[in-house]
Amino acid sequence: MEKLRVGFIGAGGICNNKHLPSLAKMADKAEVVALCDLSEDKARLTAKKHGLEKATICTDYRRLLEDKSLDIVYVCTPNVSHAQITLDAFSAGKHVLCEKPMAAATEDARKMVEAWKKSGKRFTVAYQNRFRYDVQVLKKACDAGELGDIYYAEANAIRRKAVPTWGVFPDKSKQGGGPLIDIGTHALDITLWCMSNYDVDSVSGQVFYKLGRLPEAAQGNTYGPWDTDTFEVEDSAMGFIKMKNGALINLRASWALNIMDAREASATLCGTLEGAEIKHGGSYAQSELWFNHVRHGKMAHETLSGEALVDYFEGVNEPPGVVEARLWLKSVRENTDPVVKPEEALRVTEILDAIYKAAATNTTVTF
Repeated sequence: MEKLRVGFIGAGGICNNKHLPSLAKMADKAEVVALCDLSEDKARLTAKKHGLEKATICTDYRRLLEDKSLDIVYVCTPNVSHAQITLDAFSAGKHVLCEKPMAAATEDARKMVEAWKKSGKRFTVAYQNRFRYDVQVLKKACDAGELGDIYYAEANAIRRKAVPTWGVFPDKSKQGGGPLIDIGTHALDITLWCMSNYDVDSVSGQVFYKLGRLPEAAQGNTYGPWDTDTFEVEDSAMGFIKMKNGALINLRASWALNIMDAREASATLCGTLEGAEIKHGGSYAQSELWFNHVRHGKMAHETLSGEALVDYFEGVNEPPGVVEARLWLKSVRENTDPVVKPEEALRVTEILDAIYKAAATNTTVTF
């Protein structure tokens, strides 16, 4: 079977650190044949770093889309440009993997879904945290009904002081927002997915611009001091999502918040039979998945043991990015639904957009 031919639009960090290394492990199934970036030097450096010297290099993504032999396009650009590039890719007859979030605005995300439905191609959004071992186990437990009726959840993406100081993250005109749209999107995605509940009734929330102007001596940032003059986005945001069945999700997202318990892409689920909690990132060196319940009339809790660790051997669990790549290529080749369905990613964008709007207008947004 011929290899799928892949082109990248955007040769930044997520392309270099996640997607290209993951696809390198799928060399028998796909090959990267084109790289596009506004910076030709960056594209060429990326090609050299990953042994892709034969790949076509360009600075205009429309030129990349003109290649009729190209099967798949990876959209790895700033958030606000996702929509137009994806629309053009579908028009050119390509399958599309778009980095998260689907778009910076609901209207754009809906256009992407409409274009996908008309295209007859495969479409997914890169929520790689779904493919983590702990998230997969929690999803199986939820689908098996082990938690019962899940009526309260927390979607956590809380950093204490870890503002990204590279790329365009603090630039609202390119990203559309800060930690809510950047990392809150992952926490919300895994929470909705595990609950299998996308039927939203209303959304409210608050967005904070409190710490972005802190002087360097007061920042204490993990990635070094941020530029107070260019920090245009929120430093934290909180949202309350009420579902039509009465369930409630409390979404918390921050790049900088004076809090000790930091978590990222984590979820807490409370059901009628038992509860479950993922603690990942931030304050946790390793992901933890806890279940709490009642045994013999007493409160009890348990955690599942992970793989055994042996020096110089990786164990059985694949990195999430590799699993994502493998299953995405399988979806394209076999013409089946991807794990991350476009309609699910659309709902995430709709909710995030609603939190921003609710905070700006001091209202509740009804779906």
